[in-house]
Amino acid sequence: MKTKTRSKFLAKTIPVLLTALLFLTACQKPLTKAEKEEQAKETVTFFFHGYGSSINAEKHMANAARQAGKSNEVLEARVEENGLVKIKGKLADNPKNPIVLVGFSDNRNPDYHKDGWYAYKAVKAAQKKLGFSKMNLVGHSMGNMAISYMIMDYSAKKNFPTIKKQVDIAGHFNGIVGIEKDSPIDAAGKPKKMNSTYQELTKLQQVYPKGIDVLNIYGDTGKKSDGSVYNNSSRSLKYLLIKAKSYKEVKITGKGGQHSRLHENSQVDRVLQKFLWE
Repeated sequence: MKTKTRSKFLAKTIPVLLTALLFLTACQKPLTKAEKEEQAKETVTFFFHGYGSSINAEKHMANAARQAGKSNEVLEARVEENGLVKIKGKLADNPKNPIVLVGFSDNRNPDYHKDGWYAYKAVKAAQKKLGFSKMNLVGHSMGNMAISYMIMDYSAKKNFPTIKKQVDIAGHFNGIVGIEKDSPIDAAGKPKKMNSTYQELTKLQQVYPKGIDVLNIYGDTGKKSDGSVYNNSSRSLKYLLIKAKSYKEVKITGKGGQHSRLHENSQVDRVLQKFLWE
């Protein structure tokens, strides 16, 4: 590379690299005592994506919350297959309802215990960074499994944050369209036929922490499913969470109720914000 060309290249590249470095170090440098005290006062809301997805699937809901003035701090926690977590994002001087978008590098793992471990690693890394003791959990599709298995496997551990609110979107607790048959549920949400995963999830009836408000959002595109998950499968969550402080269901109909559109739906945004922060 000629000297003149190299100089132009460096002139363009160095500012970009410096900006990226500052962005990363904003979350990687240790917080002062005062900063950590401010962060620790807040209830942090975690978003977990679905199978084969990423943090990008969570950004619409987070951006909607920020634009509505519900939050002024959105961080990202990326979990590697070995459990290493990298957190990045800009911290607010006066944080309001911080949001952490969680991304799994191993995003196609059908081992839900492993997915729960990834979720736990993200929560603990963020807790170590921010010092909070209370959190909300929001999942879409397989992200709900990550939440459920994290609660089953790790919620009894020392210093596990207190869960205040949980939002499940398009959860497939007892079957997926095209893989298993639909199973009717009774008024309590109990399926007539339980698959092996659901049978394992019934452990939540014993270990689910007290005092959690639950919102279950599911979509119906016209055939009693969101196109990927049966409504009965999503609604069977009710039977698992008999220990919840409160349980509410919201059905989203029409095209916006399609499985992948539920996390980019303005109606869902409004319901979510009202439940979590109003």
